[in-house]
Amino acid sequence: MSIEKHTGLKRLLFSINNSWAGVTDAFKTEDAFRHIFIFSTLLILISFTLSISKIEHVLLILCSFLLIVIELLNTAIETVVDRISLEIHPLSKRAKDMAGAAQLVAIVATLLTWLIVIF
Repeated sequence: MSIEKHTGLKRLLFSINNSWAGVTDAFKTEDAFRHIFIFSTLLILISFTLSISKIEHVLLILCSFLLIVIELLNTAIETVVDRISLEIHPLSKRAKDMAGAAQLVAIVATLLTWLIVIF
């Protein structure tokens, strides 16, 4: 059985559709993603009220997007690990813990960036 490969604009549209499906699925099914998404949206909106340089504004917005991206990757890793097996295994725990650690690092980086820009 061969899989039809899309090319050109059709491939781009197919890819965008799949990506959007991933975002909407994460929003519907993952509390942590919803929280990060809402928090990041609020941070972006707050950043527009600050009297800061364009570079600082871009940094604050990038931090917010970074939180969303890493949460999506964290969710993807957890989903794949759970797909393989729901059995508790040291390597599964390690993968999930490291994905969570990546999110923690992003949150700390965002917090520090906001503190540096504001103060």
